[in-house]
Amino acid sequence: MSEAPFGRRLATVTGVDELGVYRVLRVAEQVMPQSGWQAGELQPGQFAMLAAVERWGGGEGERPYLPRAFSIARRTDREAHFLLEDVGPGTQRLCELRAGDQLWLLAPLGRGFIPPRDGRRALLVGGGVGIAPLAILQDTLAAGVGQGHGPASEATVLLGFRDSSRAPGAALLEGAQVATDDGSVGYHGLVTELLAAEIDRDPHAVVYACGPAGMLEGVRALCERTGTPAQLALEAGMACGYGACFGCVVPKRGGGYLRVCVDGPVIDAAELEHVDSHAGAPA
Repeated sequence: MSEAPFGRRLATVTGVDELGVYRVLRVAEQVMPQSGWQAGELQPGQFAMLAAVERWGGGEGERPYLPRAFSIARRTDREAHFLLEDVGPGTQRLCELRAGDQLWLLAPLGRGFIPPRDGRRALLVGGGVGIAPLAILQDTLAAGVGQGHGPASEATVLLGFRDSSRAPGAALLEGAQVATDDGSVGYHGLVTELLAAEIDRDPHAVVYACGPAGMLEGVRALCERTGTPAQLALEAGMACGYGACFGCVVPKRGGGYLRVCVDGPVIDAAELEHVDSHAGAPA
């Protein structure tokens, strides 16, 4: 795990893209020259703590907002991208940001995904707004950036959404198979059903997953039954991102707890007895 960067810094929004109900917030890369956040050091699956500079809590009838944790969805030469959905006061304010607005940013934080080994193929499984870290993972695998873990490879991408208003989020990744709960787009059913079929077809794989807690628990249980290694990117409410507040803990197999912000957010599925209901992305 890389050491957490020293302090938050100002960042400038360069644009916002719409993908159905989701927003892709693009942040200027040039605002981070002192951060040590180099492209080769960033691990897919790491996250950032974001807070708007203006109207972020306080004032009559408002409460102070803690920064919000978001997976880094993509990294270009000049921008960092974050996938947002308006699900509460903090995300609502961030979704209101437009080009030229500023935010506070603390990144990169946490542990990321480990690339496939032993010739295993990568199965990327995402649900809802939790698809975000799979986008940068797909980019990294396609570019062959794996610290010696193997050549460039194409990953199989399986994404699940509640309905057609959220399915446009699949455009964040390339070549995705899509499932929707209501059957309005793609396969009618759960994304874990697509995963089961892929494992049956070729079990020599490693699963990378991020999404709602129910989906992650389904992935964990399936991979345990089939003996398939899996890495789960958990999401939990965080106050600090440094591991100091113990507000994001999840129980560890065999006893004890893991802090999602520093022991994760990417955690080997074998370390968990189950995925807690609070440890997933919004459904």
